[in-house]
Amino acid sequence: MNQRSSRPSRPQRPHPPRRRPGPERPPVDDPARLAALETLRAVRQRDAYANLVLPGLLRERRITGRDAALATELAYGAARAQGLLDAVLTACSDRPLNAVDGAVLDALRLGAYQLLRTRIPAHAAVASTVDLVRAELGSGAAGFANAVLRRVTAQDEAGWVDEVAPDEETDPIGHLAMANAHPRWIAQAFAEALGSRGEPLRDALAADDTRPAVHLAARPGECSADELAAMTGGEVAPYSPYGVLLEPGAGDPGDLDPVREKLAGVQDEGSQLCALALTRPALDGPDERWLDLCAGPGGKAVMLGALAQLSGATLAAVEKAPHRAELIRKVVGDLPITVHVADGRDSGLPAGSFDRVLVDAPCTGLGALRRRPEARWRRNPSDIAPLARLQRELLTAALALVRPGGVVAYVVCSPHLSETVGVVADVARRTGAERLDTREAFPAVPHLGDGPHVQLWPHLHGTDAMFCALLRRPV
Repeated sequence: MNQRSSRPSRPQRPHPPRRRPGPERPPVDDPARLAALETLRAVRQRDAYANLVLPGLLRERRITGRDAALATELAYGAARAQGLLDAVLTACSDRPLNAVDGAVLDALRLGAYQLLRTRIPAHAAVASTVDLVRAELGSGAAGFANAVLRRVTAQDEAGWVDEVAPDEETDPIGHLAMANAHPRWIAQAFAEALGSRGEPLRDALAADDTRPAVHLAARPGECSADELAAMTGGEVAPYSPYGVLLEPGAGDPGDLDPVREKLAGVQDEGSQLCALALTRPALDGPDERWLDLCAGPGGKAVMLGALAQLSGATLAAVEKAPHRAELIRKVVGDLPITVHVADGRDSGLPAGSFDRVLVDAPCTGLGALRRRPEARWRRNPSDIAPLARLQRELLTAALALVRPGGVVAYVVCSPHLSETVGVVADVARRTGAERLDTREAFPAVPHLGDGPHVQLWPHLHGTDAMFCALLRRPV
């Protein structure tokens, strides 16, 4: 519990008395919670990705409908809220969390999430969690889990945030970070990108702490957004001419017929807009050869390849990892795309031979945390410097590969200033590249700020926090 000098310390609340473990009983069959628990375990033990583990478990065990929706909510929600849950569990446990058996801790996080962030009745959340612990680890561990979770029930999420978060007056960013389940350094990065510690930051963190809609992209020339919406029961996206939005919990989008038939793919609307932005600035001279310099796993390559086909251009796609290059070949099908296995910094492609180049650079992914629930607790501030160096090298290489007068789009899924405006300003200064007003390539999209770059946000645009800057190589 944090000590605050600005207000009196609250009296120690007596914990409810511990209950003796009851007699052994067979656990109630609970496939949804068991799948969620095993997902959390894979994340903890193997550094797995929840959004890759859980769909496989659901398919393997044929968990569908409401059970699948519950498993998804609990697994992703508990992974996303881990920092907040751990702070509450620390306050409710008589031992440090690093001394708690990992399997018990996974279950405690699952139970605490149900108690604090769902409408599941408290008795059901506690009993179901204790059953899971008892089935695997016996009555002793179940008794400990029962005692801790009963203490969690003493107050709701707002009450616990008031108790475990930094003081709102003396550390507003720290308070908002804890309240919205973000590490403080990420909340600080958001604040710097927004230029605000107040309502904009609160809104951005809150939006980033919710489960997002599923975004689909219709393949240009094969399917319209209206047709895709009709086929999937979704809604046409507000900004991308190819986007469709599905409600969270709508099921595995990979099972949709249009996705299986390659009429559409899963792609955030912000990613669609950034790929489209590359195609919009006018060029003097030829416009026939396009390049995706960091193409894996292929989402933007498909969008650009389909647009290239419609306009009579071709696309080269560069990917360093052979297995990811093979994924691109599979996903692009018969589009006019040539895949090269190479490092984008030294691709071996002829200098000045492309008219448009996309640099969708590797980044921290801080802009897509809502889609990768555990990622916020894995990233560290020390990740920034080496990634920013790689981003500068890739953007510099792209400007060498584009012809004079050609256009480069620099895109990252992060709002961190060191990965966005810092990279672009440094490379533009060293190369003499002209920074275009990127806002003109995002027609009808509101709240784009002063430019010349574009920073999208979940709370303003409903997209991931994508950054895009357009640069032209001097003639």
